[in-house]
Amino acid sequence: MDKFLGYRCSLCEREYSPTQVQYTCPEDGGNLDVVLDVEHIRSFVSPEIIFSQAEPSIWRYLPILPVSDPGFDGTPFRRVGWTPVFESARLAGQLGLKRLWVKDESRNPTASFKDRASAVVVARAREIGAEVVVTASTGNAGAALAGMAAATGQKAVIFAPKTAPQAKIAQLLVFGAQVILVDGNYDSAFDLTIQAAREFGWYCRNTGYNPFTAEGKKTAAFEIWEWWEKTRNQYPEFKRLNVFVSVGDGNIISGIHKGFKDLLTLGWLDQMPRIFGVQSTGSAAIYNAFQAGTEEIQPVAANTLADSISVDLPRDGVRAVRAARESGGSYLAVEDEKILEAIATLGKVGIFAEPAGATSYAGLVQAVEKGLVNEEDAVLVLNTGSGLKDVRAAMQAVPQAPIIEPTLDALKRHLSK
Repeated sequence: MDKFLGYRCSLCEREYSPTQVQYTCPEDGGNLDVVLDVEHIRSFVSPEIIFSQAEPSIWRYLPILPVSDPGFDGTPFRRVGWTPVFESARLAGQLGLKRLWVKDESRNPTASFKDRASAVVVARAREIGAEVVVTASTGNAGAALAGMAAATGQKAVIFAPKTAPQAKIAQLLVFGAQVILVDGNYDSAFDLTIQAAREFGWYCRNTGYNPFTAEGKKTAAFEIWEWWEKTRNQYPEFKRLNVFVSVGDGNIISGIHKGFKDLLTLGWLDQMPRIFGVQSTGSAAIYNAFQAGTEEIQPVAANTLADSISVDLPRDGVRAVRAARESGGSYLAVEDEKILEAIATLGKVGIFAEPAGATSYAGLVQAVEKGLVNEEDAVLVLNTGSGLKDVRAAMQAVPQAPIIEPTLDALKRHLSK
């Protein structure tokens, strides 16, 4: 493919051809950025061509993705992305903002943001002839891989902690992936996945390890850019967009940053949005590094109900720190109690978010309290997954429903309380 030139290490900046490496830099272990041939892309595509695409999915951005058209029209594989952006005047009013939007990634085929990465990785796997794709996951990445693999006939193996929510494990099994539960945490599953990929020649999808995961996740930035380009003239009072993203391994926020950087390099984006990363205080390794002014990521003993962002050692931490720092954004850390409050708050405007998805909104609340954003700022919050992924956590966020006798008198007594 002419548009895919190779890779560049995010640490030492050493460059590699597409055939030299697959995962991380062999010199220092740094995450690899996919390098696109910008001049070639500019020669045959423009924003107007992109905007005119009819396909409502990430595949409308094929001209600026490092994979060729994977096919599989009419399957869930072709329905990843192009998720809706909802405006909530009520939430904006509660926070003292003029405008607030929520991009709802729960509308993806397997109900989470992770479909974006898995779709692009599966497309890459088919290009290189990989027989098996393997990943470690607390649930969402695995479900996304299993779903995309099922839609394309690709074999998939998923390692997940035995403590992962049952709803997420059910997705893995129903989609027909080979599921192996690990008696350990996500980091243990991650390490085992890499060993298994080396031993059996499997293609490893691991977040923050395979460069193509960020390429899938950057499609959210493309959608935000396209949405904002088409709507910002309605809001001339706003000079800059502010995007709030929940952070675990760091790959979503780094992927979104990569997408905006690609658009800037192409000359299609006037100004980088400010990107705010939000972590749980129980899993805040990247937040800690950002606050310390360093790119050295120290592992933590993760303990948070937001399982999708519960990580001891973030595998894409350096690029995640840079995403906020280089965009003029920041990092915030929120207590699990605030995450539960955010689930309930988003639910009242019709958005059912899992804990990790609600974390970004909890971060926005804190950012308003700290004066990091105000009524002059346009704000978009990313909900990364459906609350149906973790019903147990959702039930902790709301009062229990009362139980009454099936009589009108009992109903009246209850209503009079």
